[in-house]
Amino acid sequence: MIRPVDSLIDFLQAERARGRSHIFLDDRARDGLRELFIRMRKPVAVAPAELPAAAPVMKQDAVVSGNGKEEQLAGLRKQAEHWAPAMALGTLRETMVFATGNPNAEIMLVGEAPGYNEERECVPFVGPAGQKLNDILKAMGLKREDVYISNLVKFRPALPKQTTNNRKPSPEEMAACLPLVLAEISVVRPKIILALGGTTAEGLMGLEGTVGAMRGKWHEVSGIPARVTYHPSYLLQSGGSNDVKRALWEDMLASMEKLGMAISEKQRGFFLPKA
Repeated sequence: MIRPVDSLIDFLQAERARGRSHIFLDDRARDGLRELFIRMRKPVAVAPAELPAAAPVMKQDAVVSGNGKEEQLAGLRKQAEHWAPAMALGTLRETMVFATGNPNAEIMLVGEAPGYNEERECVPFVGPAGQKLNDILKAMGLKREDVYISNLVKFRPALPKQTTNNRKPSPEEMAACLPLVLAEISVVRPKIILALGGTTAEGLMGLEGTVGAMRGKWHEVSGIPARVTYHPSYLLQSGGSNDVKRALWEDMLASMEKLGMAISEKQRGFFLPKA
């Protein structure tokens, strides 16, 4: 069923493609949009019988084989391309986005799922969030080539009439792809894992709650110390809040200390209140 809001989105996207950046709205149009906004904010009562049943997750183990990490990861990439548990759900798109970076890295960063930019380039963490991640690594004295970057879900979660809009993966989608990222961890064997965002922490470690409650301490994944911190996209959404920046940076400092990396006084002072 096509909703009125879908037609509106299509119209606005078509106008943007023609080069228009502003649309005039008369009083009637404003009133209509205001009414639509009010309706969308109201909770809709749904009878239990109308709720769709969650799709069962097919169980399948990822097979690690080959000589050396590069060959083993290449084998996992091939398995991921046709990963039956993910495809059986019918809720993910078809383009597989695997991982990037150094197979011998001491730091492994895990995000939740690829979005529009990642799907287009088939590389995790590109676009605005990827640039923000690059900036974080640079502040640590690292480059993307020094770390291993992956996503828990290897396919972009689908939406009706999807263009650039993204959604977070469901528990079923994360469970379907979890064996792949656990196999990656077993090959790379990093010294620490950084889980970027609460959704990743839920799917990778079974944690619940806010990122604020999860961060600030060490957890464990497959025997490896793991830290939860804010997703780079949250920095963008928070409007550059210094409190959020400092909290994330404290997690980076803790990670650097865990690895025995040199930390300058300048680095320790990032995002602290000015005296």
